Amino acid sequence: MPLLRTIVSRAAPALRGPIVTQRANLYSRPAKENIGAVETVIGLGMLSLAILGPSGWVLAHLEDYKKKQ
Repeated sequence: MPLLRTIVSRAAPALRGPIVTQRANLYSRPAKENIGAVETVIGLGMLSLAILGPSGWVLAHLEDYKKKQ
C-alpha cells in the first residue's frame, strides 16, 4: 500500500498538467513622469477612435452593404 501511495502522489501532479502561477505587478512608488492633460486627451481620443471608428464606418455605409451586386 505505501508503494502505491508514493506512485500516485508523484504521478498526480504530472497528470493534472502545468500549474500557472499569476502574479500582480505592484509598485508602491509614484510614477516617474506625470501625464499631462493634453496627453490624456490624445490617448482617450485615439482609444475612442479605435473602438468607435470601425462601427461608425459600417453604419455610414450600411446602404452600400445592403445592395446585392
